Amino acid sequence: MNSVKTYTLFTDHDVYLFKEGKHYKLYEKFGAHSVEKDGVKGVYFSVWAPNAKKVSVIGNFNNWNHNDHILFPRWDGSGIWEGFISGLTWGTLYKYAIENLGKILEKSDPYALSWEQNLQAASLVSTTWYEWDDAKWLEERWKKNSLKAPISVYEMHLASWMRNSNQPDVFLNYREIASKLIPYIQYMGFTHVEFMPVMEYPYDPSWGYQITGFFAATSRFGSPQDLMYLINELHKNDIGVILDWVSSHFPGDANGLHRFDGSYLYEPEDPRRGFHPDWKSYIFNYGRNEVKSFLISNAMFWLERYHADGLRVDAVTSMLHLDYSRNEGEWEPNIYGDNVNLEAKAFLQEFNTAVYKEFGDSIITIAEESSDFPLLTKPVHDGGVGFGMKWMMGWMHDTLDYFKLEPENRRHHHHKITFASMYMYNENYMMPLSHDEVVHGKASLIYKMTGDEWQKFANLRALYVYMFTNPGAKLLFMGDEFGQTGEWNFRKSLDWQLLDFPVHKGLQNLVKDLNHLYKNESAFYENQFTQNGFEWVEANDEENSVFIYLRKGKRRDDISMIILNLTPNTFDYKVGVNAGTHWDVVFNSDDKQYGGSGVETTIFKEENEEWMNRPKSIFLKLPPLAGIVLKMKKDKKYKLSRIKQHKK
Repeated sequence: MNSVKTYTLFTDHDVYLFKEGKHYKLYEKFGAHSVEKDGVKGVYFSVWAPNAKKVSVIGNFNNWNHNDHILFPRWDGSGIWEGFISGLTWGTLYKYAIENLGKILEKSDPYALSWEQNLQAASLVSTTWYEWDDAKWLEERWKKNSLKAPISVYEMHLASWMRNSNQPDVFLNYREIASKLIPYIQYMGFTHVEFMPVMEYPYDPSWGYQITGFFAATSRFGSPQDLMYLINELHKNDIGVILDWVSSHFPGDANGLHRFDGSYLYEPEDPRRGFHPDWKSYIFNYGRNEVKSFLISNAMFWLERYHADGLRVDAVTSMLHLDYSRNEGEWEPNIYGDNVNLEAKAFLQEFNTAVYKEFGDSIITIAEESSDFPLLTKPVHDGGVGFGMKWMMGWMHDTLDYFKLEPENRRHHHHKITFASMYMYNENYMMPLSHDEVVHGKASLIYKMTGDEWQKFANLRALYVYMFTNPGAKLLFMGDEFGQTGEWNFRKSLDWQLLDFPVHKGLQNLVKDLNHLYKNESAFYENQFTQNGFEWVEANDEENSVFIYLRKGKRRDDISMIILNLTPNTFDYKVGVNAGTHWDVVFNSDDKQYGGSGVETTIFKEENEEWMNRPKSIFLKLPPLAGIVLKMKKDKKYKLSRIKQHKK
């Protein structure tokens, strides 16, 4: 006897939007929902399985029996199966038994809010109810996510950021992480944290990028409410939260999305479009409306239910290119004969349009994209893809390649530093030094640097000055702020004990002070995405490997000058400046508090002699392998005139 009663949360309009690919809040309909029918409490289940012959709910409440609780197919051809089971409560374990072509597939719920953390990996009837206390943050976060605001992101892998030293094999709970992470971020001065995927995933070595539970917070670190607590507390302490979001692929686990109802439902059947050769995973079918509704609803879910402030979209390059990681003959061109995945592009445009329409500029979307695909951060109505920002991968690779070079060889590769200025305003860029650069034999960031220990740390300090004073938002992977020596190991905590050594503590102090310099000096962020914010003073001194540039705020006297000496030599240097300007040295990466040699940099001479196409010159002593920051002194006449105008 079937113990399922008829029930639905779907209206005809819901079904219409779902089939049109325009339903962006499917998590309110699909999945397991606690409801009441005829005065009896229970759970409503619904799942999309259009090619199934029978769908039943199995679980610990019916001894996983396929025949006791059979769902009803909707009459409208939507492929939705649904029904009500009385007596079930939160915590009930369940799966869907899906019959097709004589086979029965046991699948976890694609919309489940919680999953078991074991081989069974059953879904749990759960809830995202939580008493949030971050209304003030949500009202004002548009200021923190503005392109005219300082954005410095600390990228984190929750499983390996920090663990209890007495139990190194045990994960910290989301709440325990909150107690340790918040004071650290406040101390270091980062404006945002970015969590590598927190959605449920079965395989630890995937770092979270092979997701099975797209709507479930991974239970490795606690309940959905525990993750909400972490985000809520970050917000209450003025820290934004960006989540890594994976819309590019999913694994082939038996209980996951692959061949969900016995057919190729979420993925294209043609392996040239549906299978990812590098990751041995399956690519979403961006041309199928129901799949688009699933993915955009998932993005909305994390932004709405978990109050995420942004989504960093993973592997966008693989989504946009039909020939990504494929040899000739292994891919099929689009209707125009080229390699652009037009369906994926249209999906990303729709995704960006939908989330920005819902949340406005209070949230931000960020593309991890390594090609030169055009107009990624331009508005959709202008033919762009609509992202808020894009990772500046070319800058990252050129910069790391340069800093690996011996100083005497750098003059032959001077352009690796200057080249980024040729395209820095083509998109809204975030400058990343990410997790991908410190794994798989690539070496830790500190050991990418050339030279002995002193030179390695001096080079990395100079690189950080270059990064934090260039246009664009910033992203730094955990551990890089104090010079983690080993490659990142997802199985264990960072080596926090390194901070007992002065050179590592000095590097951490440098990153902290650079964060505060970036946030406190408007010249570094007000025009970070416009051409008004940057100007070369000296871009061609290849022999000395010296680079000089200006960063400019909106006020004409809000200017900082950055000088990089990327050789181990100390020497006096002549710099051209504009008439009537005077300068103070406000930052020196060679300072002893940062582990430097302590060469003091002061302006010891000024001349009214033209230099570097400027009418005046100053002389400084440049410390070795260092970056220094000068700030232009306030123009008293300008300040006085502004006061007079204001009084009028």
